[in-house]
Amino acid sequence: MSAVDPIKVKGLVEFQRALKQMDGESQKQLRVVLNSVAETVAAGAARRVPVRTGRARASLRAQSSQREARVSGGSKKAPYYGWLDFGGRIGRNKSVRRPFVQSGRYIYPTMNANRDGITTALEAGLNALARDAGLVVD
Repeated sequence: MSAVDPIKVKGLVEFQRALKQMDGESQKQLRVVLNSVAETVAAGAARRVPVRTGRARASLRAQSSQREARVSGGSKKAPYYGWLDFGGRIGRNKSVRRPFVQSGRYIYPTMNANRDGITTALEAGLNALARDAGLVVD
């Protein structure tokens, strides 16, 4: 029996490639792990969004690919979400003003407030995925 060279992973792209080499199904689970973390941020941000009709709050969605996770807000029914989160001017002749906040009011502050928990959950999910795929985690 020959010795097997270890696969050393330093980033998410390398991790995805290692999963693809090991097992194609494990690679698909990477999106599930990323999406679960994004859903946590989306749920936290949704609690902060003011409610008049509930459309803006309901428009928050977690999205992910195999390499990134994101939270988006706004929809056809709530096209004003960006204005709610960041501010600016909208309406007829841009008559409705809301102070501009570069870092946003809901998504980014939620992410920054929960950064440690997000990092811990992401690390635990990726480690479990690696172990299930047969990779050794240091």
